[in-house]
Amino acid sequence: MALNTSKQRMKTVIIAFSAIVLLTACGASKKASTNYQVLDYQGKKMLRGVINRSLIESDTAFAWFKENMQYGQPDAAAIVAFQQHKADITMVIFGGTWCEDTQNLLPKFYKLVDKSGFPESRITLIAVDKQKTTVNNLHITYHITNVPTFIVLKSGKEIGRVVEYGKDGDMVKELGTIISKL
Repeated sequence: MALNTSKQRMKTVIIAFSAIVLLTACGASKKASTNYQVLDYQGKKMLRGVINRSLIESDTAFAWFKENMQYGQPDAAAIVAFQQHKADITMVIFGGTWCEDTQNLLPKFYKLVDKSGFPESRITLIAVDKQKTTVNNLHITYHITNVPTFIVLKSGKEIGRVVEYGKDGDMVKELGTIISKL
């Protein structure tokens, strides 16, 4: 019985991943996806659904992104890991445009992306609302409890994740460690 449950779970993950890839591919890497909602959270704009970096960067409601891009430098080993495995992995990121941790960590992640040359076409960014829900129940499929959550996939299968700041407080370094083990 457990084998069937495991197979069903794997099917669900593969179907969800395929949907994410399809949604992302349809939106192109620099063009905003249309599978998201704009909501109000305490008088501020909040996004929910499949979005992308360009959408956040171009909206003055999310000025935190550009402001926080100027701080810090990514871990050198993480840069190398992302460079070496950019054709092997994809990233799925769940974050909240309302969430301070996302506002601090998402720019750090994209700084790593910029420094490593990791293709944005291999990143799916999913915005959650205040209840941490999103379109197509992806938050359930990926068991999201806290944001941001950075999930590393290889061949559609999760090989690791970093939740918020990670176990040691350095999300970028921890992602690099996960990827370098490939």
